[in-house]
Amino acid sequence: MFYHLLKYVLLGPLLRVVFRPRIEGLEHVPASGPAIVAGNHLSFSDHFLMPAVLKRRITFLAKAEYFTGPGLKGRLTAFFFRSAGQIPVDRSGKEAGQAAIREGLGVLAKGELLGIYPEGTRSHDGRLYKGKVGVAVMALRAGVPVIPCAMIGTFEAQPPGKVVPTPHPVVIRFGRPLDFSRYAGMESEKAILRAVTDEIMYAVLKLSGQEYVDQYAAVVKAEQTAAKGEKERRFPRAPLS
Repeated sequence: MFYHLLKYVLLGPLLRVVFRPRIEGLEHVPASGPAIVAGNHLSFSDHFLMPAVLKRRITFLAKAEYFTGPGLKGRLTAFFFRSAGQIPVDRSGKEAGQAAIREGLGVLAKGELLGIYPEGTRSHDGRLYKGKVGVAVMALRAGVPVIPCAMIGTFEAQPPGKVVPTPHPVVIRFGRPLDFSRYAGMESEKAILRAVTDEIMYAVLKLSGQEYVDQYAAVVKAEQTAAKGEKERRFPRAPLS
């Protein structure tokens, strides 16, 4: 009930005014039955914009930090995600990943739409990064189609670190469903999972037009942070006189 209140009364109309989203390919999202919507992830706003434009309810696997943040902002964020039926995902290790897969399969078993960002985290620089294979595991185990989706313009509207988004036109583009039934029963083979994930990411790339980086976003982000810290350690700023 709260999900529909947010979508049609409280948040949805506001998002349409601020972002003026243009929707392309909405006919590719099935009107019923289970499916995975796999998209790029450029902004915190992505969590709100895609559900706002879809005709069906979609449940996202959201990082656990959204449910445990401190202060008023943290409590409000947690309240929104819980009320909207989103699922917290612990990203701290392999077992956590298995738990996320089980939760996602539960959503699909109920015949619903599952939203996932295969990159595993927001892009810190607007580029598209290598996808993690969890999306492939779920697609093959559940035997469901994957609809690629590209969010375009949300990075400019609300890049990482920006709290209040800037009004900016956004395009939300859905591609044709990807059918992986030819790989049925092969969800334990690493090479197959990698091939399926790469096919999904290539479809997203064609829709978004982003520059692609064949590395995991979290790894690149960590390396850049470490390099910045090392530079500051070696060349500290002189105190202002």
